[in-house]
Amino acid sequence: FFTEMAASLWKNLLQTTKERILQQRRASLYVGAHGYEEELIKKKLQQFPGGSIDLSKDDNGIGILILNNPKLMNAFTGTMMLGLQERVTELENWKDGKGLIIYGAGNTFCSGSDLNAVKAISNSQDGMNMCMFMQNTLTRLMRLPLISVALVQGKAIGGGAELTTACDFRLMTPGSEIRFVHKHMGLVPGWGGAARLVRIVGSGAALRLLSGAARVDPQRALCLGLSEETLSSSDGTRALEEARIWLSQYTEGPVSVIRAVKKVVTAGRELPLEAALRTEKDIFGTVWGGPANLQALVRRPKH
Repeated sequence: FFTEMAASLWKNLLQTTKERILQQRRASLYVGAHGYEEELIKKKLQQFPGGSIDLSKDDNGIGILILNNPKLMNAFTGTMMLGLQERVTELENWKDGKGLIIYGAGNTFCSGSDLNAVKAISNSQDGMNMCMFMQNTLTRLMRLPLISVALVQGKAIGGGAELTTACDFRLMTPGSEIRFVHKHMGLVPGWGGAARLVRIVGSGAALRLLSGAARVDPQRALCLGLSEETLSSSDGTRALEEARIWLSQYTEGPVSVIRAVKKVVTAGRELPLEAALRTEKDIFGTVWGGPANLQALVRRPKH
């Protein structure tokens, strides 16, 4: 009886909760507000081609997202910004995903925005639209029900540094660096990097990193809690393999459970306490009496 009741409760809750969480996750920060004109900025960005954002998905539920513009140290061109949005949409629709690794081609992470595109859209309305477009995309990336890690080789500079903060974790290779150089460009982060950095390292450290525009090497990143681990290899293929192994300790287990874990953490981080508690209750309802839960009850694991 217990099993039947749990199973029917589970089925009912599952559908409504799934729909609500999905809507929450895809909601754009700026839709119909703040003078944001997404279609307009998409047309502008389309005019600055080059590079690509490539995505592969393996059978273990790990996605690999590659920033691919090695000629420009993987700087974001206009079409790469559009490509990132497309890949994020693809990942939102990937039901079997558990984890995501983001890294750059040619043994470096990302040097920010392609300056040709930046110069061409230097009027303030275009700049604001680009800022809102990238904030929306990176916020959706951060809210994916996948455990994400940025694999930082070489340099993660400016917008590249901001991108690392949209992942749950960062791993660095020997000799790599993360650097918020915005001050030297007469700017502050605009892709959400400052707001996320404060949540990762605290306001004092974030203020030092932004106002000092300092190079953060792997050792300092570890001390600040910006990085989880320094990998042993700087070589692209080996570092990627190390990152896979590191991530696998967190993605081991049933898809529904890993995704639920990420969702409750996202809710806890982003929502006021009462809303976070309600969301946690709803997500709990999607796994209680579910296949993984029922199998565990049969096994009666000793922890």
